[in-house]
Amino acid sequence: MRLKIRHATRYQFDEPVLYGLQQLRKTPKTSHQQEVVEWATYVEGGKKEVTFEDNHHNVVELISFDREATQVTVISEGEVEITGNDGIVGRHPGPSPLWLYGRDTPRTKIGPGTRMILKQVEGNSALDKLHALSAAIRDAVEFEVGTSQADWTAEEAVSHGAGVCQDHTHIFLTCARHMGHPARYVSGYLMMNDRVDQDATHAWAEAHVDGLGWVGFDVSNGYSPDERYVRVATGLDYTEAAPVRGSRIGGADEALDVQIQVAQQ
Repeated sequence: MRLKIRHATRYQFDEPVLYGLQQLRKTPKTSHQQEVVEWATYVEGGKKEVTFEDNHHNVVELISFDREATQVTVISEGEVEITGNDGIVGRHPGPSPLWLYGRDTPRTKIGPGTRMILKQVEGNSALDKLHALSAAIRDAVEFEVGTSQADWTAEEAVSHGAGVCQDHTHIFLTCARHMGHPARYVSGYLMMNDRVDQDATHAWAEAHVDGLGWVGFDVSNGYSPDERYVRVATGLDYTEAAPVRGSRIGGADEALDVQIQVAQQ
């Protein structure tokens, strides 16, 4: 399946920006069952400084804002060819060692709530147990847009009993690592069956299973990623795979507008 994607982010400032710098992780990877046919990023009110790959093999674009800018627009768009893989991504090629993905982060530390979820996990194989884990998380933490904070930990989401795909993914990572599986956060795009326009990227988890390699789990939707999913960035948690990270001086009272379209080409 070939998907066409357009991701536009617009910033409006009441006061001019004196300095602004951002890292973008919006460019999909050509790997495994995914081929980037074409992709480009355009910046208005700023410029691209450099492009590089980080230690998770993510494409990172560094952009700066024009001095005195009051509006900045960043558009990333292109086409990606996806082959169905039943959620199996495959072997781990590096560059980061596999053991790195077994490490806890401040967002994915085990606690009382995640331990309770782990007690519900049963299965005859590692893969069965990971699918059971996904279902247990979905039962314990309801998907509810607007209920969580961007900096929530896995434990905070479990305590609240509701969250979004980012929260579900952090809980899965916490538990999977405690089960002995390297696990990583994935950010990307998902083609919805009922609409083209979206206001946010999607997130899911991947766990490493002996004999299979990396396997994807979309806790929020209750199944493994298929040809509707476009993998963009991976990391130990959201912090390392976020579509945008940055800082600025000036530019008070920011108004942000995000528009994403994902459709079959």
